[in-house]
Amino acid sequence: MPSLPLDELQVSLKDPGTEKSHTLPALHPRRITARHFIVYTPPPESCAPALLEEFLERVDFILKDLKWLLALPYDLFWCQVVYDESLQKCLDSFLSCAPRRYDRHLPLPPAVQNVQDDLHRHVFLTFLRMSTHKESKDHHMTPSVFGEILYNNFLFDIPKLLDICVLFGKGNSALLQKMIGNIFQQQPSYYQDLDDSVPTLLQVFSSIMNVCGIQQKDSKEPLKLEEQKLTTPLDMPEQELQDAVIYLCDTSSTVWAFLEIFPVASETLQKHNFLNSLSSFYELCCTELESAIIKRKFQDKSIQLDLWRRLSHSRKKLLEISHIIISNTCVQPILEHRAENIQPYVEEFLQILTHLLPERRFLCDYDELFPVADDIHLLQQVCPSLDETRTRYLLNGVQSAWTESRRPRARAVPPPQTTPERNIEGACASSDQNSYPEEPECAGATAAPFPSGVELDSLVSQVKDLLPDLGDGFVLRCLEEYGHNPESVINHLLEENLSPCLQKLDRSMPRQEHVNPCPLVSSRSNVYADDEFDVFSRDVVDKSRIWKGRRKQESSAQILSDKSVIHAQKERYSSYSMVSEELPEDADYDDEYDDTYDGNQIGANDADSDDELISRRPFTVPRVLMSREREEGEDEVEEEETEEETVRPDHFVQDPAVLRERAEARRASYYARKGIRHDNSTAVTGTARGQGQSRETVQERRKKEANKGARANHNRRFMADRKRNKGMIPS
Repeated sequence: MPSLPLDELQVSLKDPGTEKSHTLPALHPRRITARHFIVYTPPPESCAPALLEEFLERVDFILKDLKWLLALPYDLFWCQVVYDESLQKCLDSFLSCAPRRYDRHLPLPPAVQNVQDDLHRHVFLTFLRMSTHKESKDHHMTPSVFGEILYNNFLFDIPKLLDICVLFGKGNSALLQKMIGNIFQQQPSYYQDLDDSVPTLLQVFSSIMNVCGIQQKDSKEPLKLEEQKLTTPLDMPEQELQDAVIYLCDTSSTVWAFLEIFPVASETLQKHNFLNSLSSFYELCCTELESAIIKRKFQDKSIQLDLWRRLSHSRKKLLEISHIIISNTCVQPILEHRAENIQPYVEEFLQILTHLLPERRFLCDYDELFPVADDIHLLQQVCPSLDETRTRYLLNGVQSAWTESRRPRARAVPPPQTTPERNIEGACASSDQNSYPEEPECAGATAAPFPSGVELDSLVSQVKDLLPDLGDGFVLRCLEEYGHNPESVINHLLEENLSPCLQKLDRSMPRQEHVNPCPLVSSRSNVYADDEFDVFSRDVVDKSRIWKGRRKQESSAQILSDKSVIHAQKERYSSYSMVSEELPEDADYDDEYDDTYDGNQIGANDADSDDELISRRPFTVPRVLMSREREEGEDEVEEEETEEETVRPDHFVQDPAVLRERAEARRASYYARKGIRHDNSTAVTGTARGQGQSRETVQERRKKEANKGARANHNRRFMADRKRNKGMIPS
C-alpha cells in the first residue's frame, strides 16, 4: 500500500513540557531544527593569508550546514526548506555572489579552489532536491501542492532560475533541463512570471545604451534638455565603461544559459520582439564599445584586455541567443512537424530574417556563425512551396551586407554542443573558474583567406591596436596560423593559448620585406614574347644565330651577291601570274544568261568608272623579281605611254593670291546685295602715329566710332551714353 503524500501526512509530536503527544501535519513550522545558515561571500581578490583563512572558515560552516540538510529525511528536509528563512538567504547569497566563469580574479590556491568547488556542488544538489516532488514511492508530494509550495514560498523565481542556469549549466545540462522543466510543468504560473520579466530584460539593454549615450532607432520619446550632451563610450569615465561592459557580459551570458537549458522560453521572449531589440542593440552599442576599448588609453593594460575579452564573449552569446530563438520558434517546429500547417512558422522565419536585413553588422556576424543559406536550403527541402522570390531576396540581402562591410565571407566552425550529461557525483561546474570556455569567439572582423597589400596591413594594425608591443613579423605569422582572423589571434594571445610553433617565435620579430627582382616580367606582353630569342621564357637560346654587324669571314661582295632570298620569293609571286581573263575558244556561249540581266542596270549608280567594273588591272611582277631584259622592255613601254598622255594641270594646291581675289569679290557682291556701304578705303587707317592725320581720316574715324554699334556690340555705345546722361555712371 503506497504511503500518503507529504502534504496529507500527519505525524505525532510530544510536547516537551507536558509530554503529551498530539498530531501535526508533516509540513509544520514546529518541526524545523534551530540552525542558522550564514550567508556566502565571494573569494577574496588578493591571496592574503588572513582573507583566505576567513573565506575558508565561512565556506566550511556553510558546507557543514548543507551536508546536514541533505542528510535529513524527506519530510524534515522540506520543513527546513519552507520555514527556515536563513537557509533561503544563504542560497540566494551564493546565487548572487558566486564567481562566474567569465569573471576576472586571481587564481586561488589549490586548497581554496577545492573547497569552493565542493560548496558549488552541494548548493547544486540542494536546489536539485528542492525541485523534486517525488524521491521514492514512500517519499513524494502531490504535484499541484508541490507547485503551490514552490510558488507561494518563493523557493524559485525567474531571477533564481536564470542564476542557477548560468552557474550550474556547464556539465549539468541534462539534470538542469529535467529540473527546470519539472518546475514549469508543476507550476504553470512561472510562464506568466517569465512573460512579465521580458520587459525587464529589454530594459537592461536600453539602460546600457543610455549610459553609453546611444539613442535607440525606435525611440519615440523626445530627448530631455539635460541629456542633449550625452557622453559616448570613448569619453565616458573609465569606471562607467567597465560597469557597462561587465553588466552586458553578465546579462548576455545569463540569458543564453537559460535559453540553452530551457529553449521553450524562446517563444515567450519572441512575443515581445526580443530578437529585433537584441539585433538593434548589437548593431548600435557593441560597435561603439568595441571601438572605445581599442582607442582609449588605459592606465592598467590588464583592464583593457579584460574588457575586450568580456565584450567578445558577450557578442558571441548575443548571436547564440538569436540563433536559439530563431531555431526554436521557427525551424524546429517545421522540422519536427509539430503542427499540421507549417506555413505560419515559415512565414515567421521569413519575417524575422527580413527585419534583420537592415542590421548589417549583426547580419554578417550571425551568418558567419550560423549561415542563413543553410536554414533556407533546409526549409526548401521540407517545404517545397517556399516562396523563391523572397528567399532569393533574403540571400541577396545577406550577400549585400557582406559586400558593404568589406569583409570576406568566411564560414566559422559552429559552436560545440553541450557535453553529455553526467551523474550527480560529477555535477559540479568546471573547477577552472579563471578562464573562459574554449569556444570560438565571434569573428566580427575576419579577414580574407589570402589577403595582401593594404588589407594585410589593416589586419596587422587591428591586432597591434590592442597589443602594441608585438612585432609586425610575429603578428603576420599568427594571422597565417589562425586563418587571418584578427579576433582569433587576439583571443589566443590574451589566453596564452598559442600553438607550439608560435610559442617558439620572438614576439618582437620585425616584418621581412620580400622584394621581387623582376616585378614586371610576369606581366610583360609584346610582339617578341615567346619567340626563339626570348630569354625570359627560354633557358637555352641558339647563339649561333645572333651576331652584331656582318658575320666573320664574310665580305661585302658576298653579302650583296647572295640572292637566295629573292629566288625563294620568285616561286611565291609566280603563282599570281597564272590568272587568265580570256575564255577558251571551245567554251559554249550562254545567251540566256545575258538576257536575264539585260534589263538591270548593274553598277549604273557607282562612282567608279566602267573600266574598273568590267576589266581587271593586269598583274605586275615586282621589279625586284623581273629579269634584266624584261625590266628594260617595261621601261620603254612606260616612256611611250607617258609621251602620248596629255598633260593635265594639277589643281591640288591653288595660288593663294587667286583665292584672296575670289574671296574679296564674293564679299563685295554680298555687301552690294545687302545695301551695305563697305568702307574699304585707307582713310580710316591714316598715316603713322606722330606725323599728324588728315581731315578726312579724322572724319572717317569719328563716323566709325559713332556708327559701330549699328552692326555689332548690340548698341552698347548708345546705351552707355544714355546711362551717363542720367547720372548712373560717373563721368
